[in-house]
Amino acid sequence: MALSRIWSAFIIVAIVVASIKCIFFGKTDIFNWMVIGKADDPLNPLKLDGIIETCWTAVNICLKLIGIMALFMGFMSIAERAGGIRLLSRIIAPFFSKLFPDVPKGHPATGHMVMNFSANLLGLDNAATPFGLKAMESLQELNPSKDVASNAQIMFLCLHASGLALIPVSIIAIRASLNSANPTEIFIPCMIATFVATMAAMFIVSFKQKISLLQPAILVWILSISAIIAALVLYLVTLSTEGLQSFSGILSNGLILLIFLLIIGGGLYKKIDVFDSFIEGAKGGFETAVKIIPYLVGMLIAISLLRTSGTFDIIINGLKSACTALGADSRFIDGIPTALIRPLSGGGARGMMVDTITTHGADSFAGRLSSILQGSSDTTFYVVAVYFGAVNIKNTRYAIGAMLLADLVGVCTAIGLCYLFFG
Repeated sequence: MALSRIWSAFIIVAIVVASIKCIFFGKTDIFNWMVIGKADDPLNPLKLDGIIETCWTAVNICLKLIGIMALFMGFMSIAERAGGIRLLSRIIAPFFSKLFPDVPKGHPATGHMVMNFSANLLGLDNAATPFGLKAMESLQELNPSKDVASNAQIMFLCLHASGLALIPVSIIAIRASLNSANPTEIFIPCMIATFVATMAAMFIVSFKQKISLLQPAILVWILSISAIIAALVLYLVTLSTEGLQSFSGILSNGLILLIFLLIIGGGLYKKIDVFDSFIEGAKGGFETAVKIIPYLVGMLIAISLLRTSGTFDIIINGLKSACTALGADSRFIDGIPTALIRPLSGGGARGMMVDTITTHGADSFAGRLSSILQGSSDTTFYVVAVYFGAVNIKNTRYAIGAMLLADLVGVCTAIGLCYLFFG
């Protein structure tokens, strides 16, 4: 119900804003660009895709996802038959049994969630999505009300949407390509901001679900993860830009190949038909990718209408006016568009970050802030549409509110860190 209201509000607000511009400000072509506009059309003043092109974009995303889903869910099927997921579940069980009390110990959902969090941590978006969708399907098996989000599903998605990642390689690469004097300087602020956002998501959902985070098992895991991240940060800050990108590539892609090797090795050791297992899992990946097309189309056209109607511009100008009236420092406002679009569209937020850097400079306050904001959260509404849509959840309960609140914590932390490091 919450998602339905938000989706409806996006469309209504966008059309109302566009109508006002058309009637009172003489922008008679705005409806055309909102519907049939193309970002690469030189005559398009908005430089944004309309809803027709956005529908194509949504389908193309899902078509590209089919192969990736088939690949990773095929290997997941081998791991399940070989007992690898159960082994992973037993290892993480002391922590997850406290954070996800409704998930039985040793349940495959635990292993799937760990794989998803690990892929996110290393910035492996292509791997994280299949693992995450498999986790949602496993959690759905335990869900007594199939169209209502369970506590475990909400906790999982809120932690996933907080976007905890170790190395923001793509952001560093973009900053380097746009002539930043020190492209890696946003690394530590990004790490801190995304970690704070993840902890915020955990606290928010735990409070709502009455889960105590002071339990020894939870505290040991949180402190251990914090120590590992701190040690990695201390090492990575000693590397050059080239060294950081090289280390990230070796760590991320090397880990994927290692996982594939261990899964195949485990399957052969258990004497299962590894290729048949792969094919069975890959079929499920194909079906899941096709199933999410309607949900993704619906969410992306609402976001497209908001952007092309100029609603975001109105919000930004309003914030600037408010800061000026209050006599507050308004430098951070120039980076806010990235934060506003980030929950709605990863590609859109990346484009906004590039636009901000191009306009103000890679090493300007706004350029640095937009880079940190890009790395401090995930695409909340995309996650909601895809992950809940994959298991036909209609009532998301408080999931969206908790995700957006964690996003807000991440945004505020990012702004504070930017002033602290570069103010």
